[in-house]
Amino acid sequence: MHGAARAASPASEMLEILFQTLPFFALIALGYGSGRTGFFSEEATAYLTRFVFYFALSAMLFRFTANLSLAEILDWSFVAAYTLATMAVYLVVTAVALVRKRSIEEAAVEAQCGAIGNVGFLGIPMLSMLMGPAAIAPIVLGLSVDLIVFGSLIVILITGARDRRMSVKILGTVLTGLVKNPMIVSIALGLIVSSLALPIPGPVNAFLEILGAAATPGALFAIGASLASKSAERLQVAAWLSFAKLVLHPAAVAFAVLVLFPVEPFAAGVIIASAAMPVAGNVFILAQHYGVAPQRVSASILISTALSVLTVTAVIAWVSRFQ
Repeated sequence: MHGAARAASPASEMLEILFQTLPFFALIALGYGSGRTGFFSEEATAYLTRFVFYFALSAMLFRFTANLSLAEILDWSFVAAYTLATMAVYLVVTAVALVRKRSIEEAAVEAQCGAIGNVGFLGIPMLSMLMGPAAIAPIVLGLSVDLIVFGSLIVILITGARDRRMSVKILGTVLTGLVKNPMIVSIALGLIVSSLALPIPGPVNAFLEILGAAATPGALFAIGASLASKSAERLQVAAWLSFAKLVLHPAAVAFAVLVLFPVEPFAAGVIIASAAMPVAGNVFILAQHYGVAPQRVSASILISTALSVLTVTAVIAWVSRFQ
């Protein structure tokens, strides 16, 4: 009896986590249904996404980071582990694409699918609520690596492959993109406020809290509504990229943070869960912008998001056991 009860506990624990994650995926499903029925148009989705990206999510990130110190966030072992693991997956997916005789541009886009997850719109709202406010610091550090290192890398690879050389213009494009990214700006401003110990007036804090509260439902609904316009073509490649993102990436991050560069258990659990997020929506925006395999990316986002209901739940249940 005792052994049976013990054997059943992981399953019951996963079921409990599933019940906690279901409301998040239910909001995505609501957005998807609204988009598929035409109640929420593609234009409306674009404006909602813009509101969340530039205002609500930025307010949430600024408010969170303004209450953190740089010392709390910056952990070089953590950075090394996450960067190395993500780069390993990036290189594996790139190699598979090149073996399939895809171009450098296509390989770069596929690698982005396999290594960069929807941390901003799904990871931050979900993990900060399920794992607590303390999860924000490791999420922000991992997100910064995604945006600065890998967000720059795809631009460099695609532009460099087309120009057949590196140039100052490419670096200028990368720097402009970083400076214009509201997530990077809000994180940087928050850390500046924190490091200078600047007080945030009560009305300003209340304003940020109200605006930031719109990030979670807005982002999740926007994910679903945007999925409604995605197509499930090139299923074999999309399935491979979904596997890379949902399985290989969190597995590589787990090995890096638990074995290669052991970091504090809670931070390790958070970044493993963050790595389990499905393919990021901004990869589709980049693919569309450069005209490189947008249908492939579209299918990868659709499939990985659908499967993440189970995979993300399983990963969160697993990491919660050593928190």
